[in-house]
Amino acid sequence: MKMKYVAGIKAKIHIYSNKKTGNLFDGSYRSVYEGNGLDFENLREYVPGDNIRDIDWKSSSRNGKMLVKRYVAEKKHNVMLVWDCGRKMSGHSSRLENKHKLAVNAGGILGYLAARNGDNVGAVYNKGGMIQYHEMRTGENNMERLLTFYDNEAEAEYESDLEKSLAFLVKNIQRRMIIFVITDERGLFDVTEDTLKKLVNRHNVIFVRISDTEYTGAKGFHLDENRYIPDFFTKNRKLRKKETQMREKILKENEKKLVYYRVASAVIDKEDELVEKIVALLAKHRHMNS
Repeated sequence: MKMKYVAGIKAKIHIYSNKKTGNLFDGSYRSVYEGNGLDFENLREYVPGDNIRDIDWKSSSRNGKMLVKRYVAEKKHNVMLVWDCGRKMSGHSSRLENKHKLAVNAGGILGYLAARNGDNVGAVYNKGGMIQYHEMRTGENNMERLLTFYDNEAEAEYESDLEKSLAFLVKNIQRRMIIFVITDERGLFDVTEDTLKKLVNRHNVIFVRISDTEYTGAKGFHLDENRYIPDFFTKNRKLRKKETQMREKILKENEKKLVYYRVASAVIDKEDELVEKIVALLAKHRHMNS
């Protein structure tokens, strides 16, 4: 198989590694699993410093003392890329770069790191109401296949439903995973708290958020309808004010949701900052869960 996508990802990582160090990059990825990216083994009594997420409340109630779950390291981890797609991902970021391309490369970097670590990588996205599920497998050939399938949705005109993709994982995948959700601000906004709560209770969940163009920018984009708008609308002060209020509401609610559920996230808007921001995101996740 010709490694068109993987070769491009390797080049981005090589450039970053020359500026920094390869060891830093590898360590950032592996640290995602420290503490709770593991298989359940048994229970033990709580000691100060244990992660509150590991407390087994039902067992603690039955035994009259605080008990936490013990884990053992897996030989391989399970990584799931959850991509948003469809019409809204064909827009542009705040730096006027294609959102779909940024999503492809963000998922490619994360997936390649997992493949290089020997982990299983799968993908899920919603194609016009239909779930597209790619089983978790190992290796670079698998990553090339996943990226090829997703990139074929670049010119898609259908609507996508990220909530359905995440609900599919809640209902159908029982194995512990690290879930990288790659979407835009509106995608995160539309994820229900019920679904997010179910995900974080069992899995590691990390969001990569692709930014949107500003309403008054060179390419006016309507957040509420996920489409570009005629240029003359951007000069209407009332519409501009309404759009600004909608954007502020979305951003505020997103931050509130992420903080409450202790979910790490990064905002991506530019291609040449992708690798550095992903490294920082992995470090942020580790800090939030330590």
